[in-house]
Order: sequence, then structure tokens, then C-alpha cells
Amino acid sequence: MTDFLIRRFVPRWQEVRDAGVRQRYGLLGSVTGILVNLLLFAGKFTVGTLFGSVAITADGVNNLSDAGSSVISLVSFRLAARPADEEHPFGHARAEYLASMGVAILIILLGVELAKSSFGKIVAPEKMEFSWLAAGVLILSILAKLWLYRFDRELGRRIDSALMAAAAADSLSDVLATGGVLLSTLLSPVLHFSLDGYMGMLVAVFILRAGVQIILEAMGKLLGEAPTGELVAEIEDFVLSYAGILGCHDLMIHSYGPGRCFASLHAEVPAGGDFLASHDLVDNIEREILREKGIHLVIHMDPVVEDDEAARRYREVLTDVLGGLGEELSFHDFRIVPGPSHTNMIFDVSAPYSFAIPDGELCRRIQEGVRAADDSLFTVITVDRQAASRKG
Repeated sequence: MTDFLIRRFVPRWQEVRDAGVRQRYGLLGSVTGILVNLLLFAGKFTVGTLFGSVAITADGVNNLSDAGSSVISLVSFRLAARPADEEHPFGHARAEYLASMGVAILIILLGVELAKSSFGKIVAPEKMEFSWLAAGVLILSILAKLWLYRFDRELGRRIDSALMAAAAADSLSDVLATGGVLLSTLLSPVLHFSLDGYMGMLVAVFILRAGVQIILEAMGKLLGEAPTGELVAEIEDFVLSYAGILGCHDLMIHSYGPGRCFASLHAEVPAGGDFLASHDLVDNIEREILREKGIHLVIHMDPVVEDDEAARRYREVLTDVLGGLGEELSFHDFRIVPGPSHTNMIFDVSAPYSFAIPDGELCRRIQEGVRAADDSLFTVITVDRQAASRKG
């Protein structure tokens, strides 16, 4: 069903990096969410009103808020697809994160109101009569929300959309909440005790939890999350696949929303090679990674001396010292400055934020290790703490 809808309503559906295609995906998900949730609201509100159930009525109002959230999604996808301009040179894709926070605020407000009405039903419970109509509406709602959860999750996965992922999470919360309301409808007449208010309160908790999670995820993306190990490996492997690139380091990645990834790195090239040829090579890499992966990459060239025997031997010394301190350590921008009485070994050490040894202590231990191998060596070290890692 999902594949059928995508192929029917999303032209060029395979080109998920294209802003126009992403907008069509968002349109499909939003309109589907609006239609499904409006139907569920109409059914639950009618049944809840007829049988005096605050839990069913509140669950229906929850569906109405979900329809409103889908309207916000619809608007945000249109805004996020707008191209870059003078005021927003990196585009508008982060509008998705702002919209998901707006959806979350609506969800939280709904949860608070539901908790208030449910508390009133707990304090002053009303007798509930069993109804096959009410049970049938709730069962259909659970099935519809399960399908919508799978649908939104698949759309979110295909276009890497936080907004669609939030919609999927909300649908799953609705499944659990409606399940609780159904349980109340079935058990209350049997137990001769109204569970309506208690199940309404349970629904409110699910709703509030979903809203808070969406806000935290959106805030993390707006503040700037660390890139995944998979993305780091994807960029590094792409650059290293070209003959003439000896290594790469200092990768920095910035996300301005789905499909708006900007990155920079240092690529090591042979110092004795043709400078113009190396420059042409990195230009080609920048263009091809943009075309193939949609990543705006800027490359800085670092010349590396390959045929210096002393530099090779000192590299081996440093590799052994760092290996003894932690396998997650690496070095780059390595060069040797010899002198009449001593030799300066100048380099950067890359260490993750989680590495326990403080920078000053790390430099001291590296100096001691290097001097133990050759007491004529002095180190000039820059510690580079970074989150970008192939692990994770």
C-alpha cells in the first residue's frame, strides 16, 4: 500500500535528495495524516458524546490535534523546499525542525487539558455501559493508526525527515493510548467500576511523553548534533577512493536540515606531485560528492613528504606512542624541523570528546614517550577534540 501511494503521487520518487521530491513526499504524508485523523476524530467524538466517555472523546480530540499537526507539516514542507536566498544562504530546510517543535507544543497542551478532564472523571466517576459500536470504532482506530505509523515511518526513512519521524512516533503513542481506552470500555461494565478517568489519564501521559520527546529531538538538531559514524565513513571513503589522495583528516560536518549538508576536510596529497593536478583532483571530488551524495564539501590540501626516511622513522615512533595511550588517538599535519641540537616534531593529535586524559596531560605523556625513544626529539602538539568519528 505504501509503495503504491508513493509511486502514484510522488513523481521521480527515487530522487529523494531533490527538494521538490521531498516536498511531494511531505505532501503525501501530510494529506494522508489529515484525512485519516479527521475520520477518526469524527467517529470517536460522536461515539464518546453518545455514551458519555471522556476517554473516547479525548482520544478523538487527540486525533483532531494530529490532523492539525499534519497541516503544520504540510506548510513546513513547502517552506523547507524554498531555495537559498540572501537572508538564508544555507536554505530553509531547518524549518522542518521548527515545525516539529510547534507540533510538539500542541501535543503537550492537549495532554495537559486531557489530564485535567480525566482527573475530574476520577474524582466524580460516571457509570459506563458497554457498546459494540464504541468498541468497534476503537479497534478500527488502532488498526488505522498502526498503518499510519508504518506509513509515516517509511516516508521519514526514505527522505530522512525528523517531522515524519515525529508523526510516526505520535501515531504509535496513539495506538497505545487508544488500546488503553478500549480496555477501559471492555472492563468497566464487567468490574462495575469506571476506568474511564484512569485510562484518560494514561492517554494524557502518553501524549505528554510524545510531545517532550519530539521537542528534545528537534532541539538537538537545531543546536547541532554530532554526525553519525556512518556519514563520517561515507565521506572519508569517498575522498580516499581517488588515486592521489594519501589520507584525510579534520573533517567537520554541518547540517542545515535534510538535504542541506555542508562539510570541510583536509586531504593529504604528495608534496612532490604536480600542484595543479592535485588542485584539479580535489575540485573534481568536491563536484562529484555534491552530485552523487548531495554533500557540499570544501577540501583543503595538505602536502605530505613521502620519501623522507627520517620523517618515516619519526612517524613510526609517534604511532607507537599514541597506540600505547589509546587506540582512538590519531595524528595528522605531521612535519619535522631538524636543528643542530634537537629536532622539533610538530603535529596535531585527534581525540574524541570522550577521551578521559586532559589535553595538557596527554601532551606531557606523548612528549615522554617520544623522548624515551629518542631524547633529541621535542614535540609541538595541537590537541584536536572532535566528535566526527567512524565509530558509533
